[in-house]
Amino acid sequence: MPALCRDCLTTFDAGPRCPACRSPRVLAHPELFDLSIAHMDCDAFYASLEKRDNPALRDKPVIVGGGTRGVVSTCCYIARISGVRSAMPMFQALKLCPQAVVVKPRMGAYVAESRKIRAMMEELTPDIEPLSLDEAFMDLSGTARLHGAPPAVMLARLVRRMEVELGLTGSIGLSHNKFLAKIASDLDKPKGFSVIGRDETQGFLTPKPVRIIWGVGTATQTALEAAGIRTIADLLRWERADLVARFGSMGDRLWHLARGQDQRRVSRDERPKSISKETTFHEDTGDSDVLDGHLWRLAEQVADRAKANGLAGRTVTLKLKHKDFQTVTRRQGVGDATQMADRIYRVARELFDSAGKKGPFRLIGVGIADLVGEEQADLSGDLLDPNAGRRAKAERAADAIRARFGHDAIIKGRALR
Repeated sequence: MPALCRDCLTTFDAGPRCPACRSPRVLAHPELFDLSIAHMDCDAFYASLEKRDNPALRDKPVIVGGGTRGVVSTCCYIARISGVRSAMPMFQALKLCPQAVVVKPRMGAYVAESRKIRAMMEELTPDIEPLSLDEAFMDLSGTARLHGAPPAVMLARLVRRMEVELGLTGSIGLSHNKFLAKIASDLDKPKGFSVIGRDETQGFLTPKPVRIIWGVGTATQTALEAAGIRTIADLLRWERADLVARFGSMGDRLWHLARGQDQRRVSRDERPKSISKETTFHEDTGDSDVLDGHLWRLAEQVADRAKANGLAGRTVTLKLKHKDFQTVTRRQGVGDATQMADRIYRVARELFDSAGKKGPFRLIGVGIADLVGEEQADLSGDLLDPNAGRRAKAERAADAIRARFGHDAIIKGRALR
């Protein structure tokens, strides 16, 4: 059986240890050198970067996120042992892990490291589809002759380079399509490398719960359970037409994925449909100063992500959730697309003021949609606001300072509310 040493990258016939370096970190699989679709997911990216840059945090549970009224952006694996998870309200996370060290996100630092990892990927293949700053699909089909090694070896080399040169680790999923590659990357975290071959696809999937399917969230899972579908095996018993009749286009997707069929290509030009950030409050609030501060911070985070991905939005969105869980959304076009925090904030503030809804609120969110490339961003400025251009220049200058000296080098006063 083909085998690969993940430490020295020697290839050999399967055995418990590498014959060259005696490492036990051996990956063996019958189709190891025949598969070329991969998903790379950094391990607790934000938290790992914080620990790398501050060795005093190395053995401590670390949560990256907002204050006591914010949510968890991510957390290290030590904190996860206590039950802390991404998107969890901070108060709940600190109840589960009161000894955790909470660190504010440093988006500038995360973007910089993400670009370094992306550059390493570019050396392997041009066919890269980023999903976020810390994960991406790669198609290495046809690259073996170029690199003189099969994709599995080059992927192992990639994560080794990340660890040696950047002090960051990642997990690899390797398979014959995107659906299975993404599942595989999550099977053995952290520092994992998992393979799902063609011949084992159905045997692997059949006993798994339906929630393993990417895109099946709580609402979809509830609907499936109401139809008696809890596992992939349950899905396989349904006719395709019946699934479509009951669940629409989602039913057709489920029919194919239950059989491990995914025809989507790794698309370099695949763009997200929107960029958004939201925060759930520990205590419902109607305090105008507090809400205004959150609007600014959310707009800034959305702008950071847009700039990091070279995108801009033609529409600004606002989301409000009342204490009774009633949700209100508002959208407004902005003419020229924008990626500027100042402009996103001002439009979001107008939407908030015109919504006519009084608090208290339990959640507030800001986003941009109708995305285009950044080359179309903020071309003419705001003709109704003669100071918009000056503020945009100041924001670009602040971005440059933060990139060099850290995200907290410059903080707007409204961000402290």
